[in-house]
Amino acid sequence: MGTRTIRRTSVTLPSLDEPGLYLSHVTSLEGGRGRVAEFHYGDADLRALDLADTHLIDGRISGLKTQRARLEKLRVDSVEFTGCDLSSLRWTDSKVTRAVFRDCKLMGAMLEDVTLDDVLFENCKLDYSTFTRVRAVGPLIFSQCSLRETMFDAADLSTAAFEGCDLRLAEFGGGTYRHLDLRGNDLSQLRGLASLKQVIIDHGQTPQLAEALAAELDVTYGEDLDDK
Repeated sequence: MGTRTIRRTSVTLPSLDEPGLYLSHVTSLEGGRGRVAEFHYGDADLRALDLADTHLIDGRISGLKTQRARLEKLRVDSVEFTGCDLSSLRWTDSKVTRAVFRDCKLMGAMLEDVTLDDVLFENCKLDYSTFTRVRAVGPLIFSQCSLRETMFDAADLSTAAFEGCDLRLAEFGGGTYRHLDLRGNDLSQLRGLASLKQVIIDHGQTPQLAEALAAELDVTYGEDLDDK
């Protein structure tokens, strides 16, 4: 069973190459009795994807493209998403465990009341997304992701780590961010700094936070007044 580690945070990855595990190709993610297991679903171009009360177990989803995706009351256990484009994604009231999202486009996604446990987002585009009441109950890593103007609202990211991410104008609303690891990122354009109490940063990032705070407070520098 593999892991992905960023400093103190280690995510347990899906175990899809275990001896005796064979992934069958499926043409739909809507299985009998709401369960799809040991599967490979890929290269589908859908107008819409609607899944509710479904359990996805031990599978790979690759090259999936949708114009609209609605996921509700979805359970995901040991699943890899690779090269997927889930436009206008709305994902609610779900739990995701041991999952990887790699090279995926989730721009403008809305995740609400989703629980994450051992989840890795790697090289994903999550710009303009909204994470509302998203809870990381286990390790969560964002690595080399674009999160421009992404909003975290009432989220619990106390077990999360960001590494080499584009966080320009990303905003953190009220929530739990104690021990959130923000080392290895440019923090100079973050918003919602008042919520980021007791996060983990490097000493060298302190000027970046000062720059972000000055922008958020919309301060005026005396030197600029003197030049007028």
